[in-house]
Amino acid sequence: MTESDHAADETTDAGLIADWLGGDERAATALVTRHANPLARFVASQGFRGDVQEMVQDTFVRAFGSLESFRGDSAFRTWLFTIARRLILDARRAERRRRDEQTVEENDAVSEYNALDGLIANESEQKMRDAIARLSPTQREVFRLRVSDGLSYKEIAEVAETSEGAARVHYHNALRIVKESLYV
Repeated sequence: MTESDHAADETTDAGLIADWLGGDERAATALVTRHANPLARFVASQGFRGDVQEMVQDTFVRAFGSLESFRGDSAFRTWLFTIARRLILDARRAERRRRDEQTVEENDAVSEYNALDGLIANESEQKMRDAIARLSPTQREVFRLRVSDGLSYKEIAEVAETSEGAARVHYHNALRIVKESLYV
């Protein structure tokens, strides 16, 4: 491999992974810099209510801890999204367990929207929220991965652990429901 081939290889995720596994800690920094913001958008789009940056950090810790097992069958970003999705599901399960163990007092109730939110939200934002709320959990996830994160159907299928065809169907059904809701 020539020096110019190596320099070009370093700009790819695969090249950075190889460099990191070879001991170059700057490669890990480059991978985090490249993928942290899209990963944070993904975590937020999943409705994660915790600290998004902490979840992103946990995702990278988990990814770097098992990087030797990354086969490269999918894009590195897709693999990160899959790890994040699993961590979010784990966090939700843990939260449900904690809630089940706690007693709820009458004064503990919190409304989903406060009066200020109602004043600020315009009619189209409310319609969009209502339309997205009508989607099934799978449709909502696929819709957000496609619209917010710009993932391909293949990448969506990997993240959502479904087939590419099913991802397309879920997206198009979600889009139809959203359009119908917005134009009623």
